[in-house]
Amino acid sequence: MSRITVNLPQNSYDIAIGEAGGQSSIASGNLSQLGLEMQQLNLGKKVLVISNPEIFNYYGDICVKSLEQAGFEVFTHLIPAGETYKHLGSIQQVYDTALNHHLERSSTFVALGGGVIGDMTGFAAATWLRGVNFVQVPTSLLAMVDASVGGKTGVNHPKGKNLIGAFYQPKLVLINPNVLKTLPVREFRAGMAEVIKYGIIWDKDLFEQLIAAEDLSCLEIIAPQLLETIITRSCQAKAEVVSKDEKESGLRAILNYGHTIGHAIESLTNYEQLVHGEAVAIGMVAAGKIAVKMGLWKADEGKLQDDLITKTGLPTAIPPQVTIEDILETVKSDKKVKAGKVRFILPTQIGNVIITDQVTPEIISQALKGN
Repeated sequence: MSRITVNLPQNSYDIAIGEAGGQSSIASGNLSQLGLEMQQLNLGKKVLVISNPEIFNYYGDICVKSLEQAGFEVFTHLIPAGETYKHLGSIQQVYDTALNHHLERSSTFVALGGGVIGDMTGFAAATWLRGVNFVQVPTSLLAMVDASVGGKTGVNHPKGKNLIGAFYQPKLVLINPNVLKTLPVREFRAGMAEVIKYGIIWDKDLFEQLIAAEDLSCLEIIAPQLLETIITRSCQAKAEVVSKDEKESGLRAILNYGHTIGHAIESLTNYEQLVHGEAVAIGMVAAGKIAVKMGLWKADEGKLQDDLITKTGLPTAIPPQVTIEDILETVKSDKKVKAGKVRFILPTQIGNVIITDQVTPEIISQALKGN
C-alpha cells in the first residue's frame, strides 16, 4: 500500500492507496484494514457509515466487520444513489440517525461511496455538533482521484451545484482500486474526465501517458500498472495543489478546469442527463475552445485534449436542448464569480493553466458557436 500525505497547516492526512489487479481481491485488499487504519488515528468509538444501498451491498460487510474487529461501535445510514438526492433534506436524515445513536463530537462519519456520498457525508460531518471526524472510502474513480481529496464538501441548491458547503478535511482517505471492478463503465469514464483534467492543469507526463494508451474507455483494457499511475498521480497532483491553497484563495481554483461551463450544463439539464464527469469533459472542450479563441492555447494542443476525451468515450458536445444564452446566464451564479466577473481556468500549454476574469460573454458565445 502506497501513501500520499496531504500537508496542511493544521489538518494533514494520508491517502492510503492499495494495489491494483494481481492477486489482491476486494476482500483481502485494504478495505479490510479500514478499522486498523482508523484505530491508529485515536478516534472515538462510535462510527456512522454512510453509503448508498448498491455500494453498501457490495462493500458494507467488509468495512463494518473491519471496524467492529478494531473495537468500533458501528451504525449505518443509506442514501439512495444519485445527484438528485444531494440536497439538505438528505443531510437532515443523516442528522436524525446521528442523534438517534447518540454520536458524539469524537465520533466519526465514514463515507463509503462515490463523490455524491463523499460530499454529503463530509458536509454532515462538518456541521453535526460543529464538526465530527470524517473518513473517506471512495468507490468510484471520480471520487478516488478528485472528490475524496481536499476537503470540499456540500450539497446542491436548486439553482446551482454545490452552492451549500464547507471546507472540511478528512482524517484519512482509503483507496482500494479493485472496487472499480463493480463500477459501471459510464461512471469509470466520468472519473477519467478528472484524470485528464490533472494532465492539462498540472502533470504533463500523466497527460502523455494517457495519450500513449491505445484505449481508455473501460477498466478491463487498462493495465493495472497504468491504473495505479492514474490514481496515484492524480491524487498527488491534487494533494500538491491543496497543500499550497487549502481553501481556494488562489491556486486551488485551477482544479475547477472544465467545471464552470460543466456545472452550468449539469444545472440546465437538472442533473439528470449527464453525470458529473461527462459535464466536466464537455466543459473542458469548451474551455479549450475559449483559450484558443483568446490566443492563449495552440489549436493543436486543444485537439490533443479533445481527441483524448473522445478516446475515453466521453461526450464533447453541449446537449442540443441547452442554449448558449442559458449557459451565459447560469455561469453568473458560479462559485468562482468575483466582483461580478466569472473567472475561467484556461490552458496555456499542457500542464499549465491560468485563472482569468477576462472572458466576455461575446468570447464565450463565439467560441461555443465555432466562430
